Amino acid sequence: MDGFTLDDIKRILLASAGVDDHTDLDGPDFADTAFANLGYDSLALLELANRVEREYGVHIPDGDLEHTQTPREALAYVLARLAEVSI
Repeated sequence: MDGFTLDDIKRILLASAGVDDHTDLDGPDFADTAFANLGYDSLALLELANRVEREYGVHIPDGDLEHTQTPREALAYVLARLAEVSI
């Protein structure tokens, strides 16, 4: 399986929690925009964690993704968890 990317985060966010009409997930600043400013809350991050677990087989403890503020931080966290699993 290919690595986890920002496009995967975007795909999961769009599929699981929808998006506000004013949210631009295709904008150049998507990766560094706070989830709250993108219109996503802790429930959306919980769904993101659940989908990552199902699709990539990596356990993410409850609430861990809530500590990430941006898609880039979430990406770094998930990549670190995936690296731990593949060791």
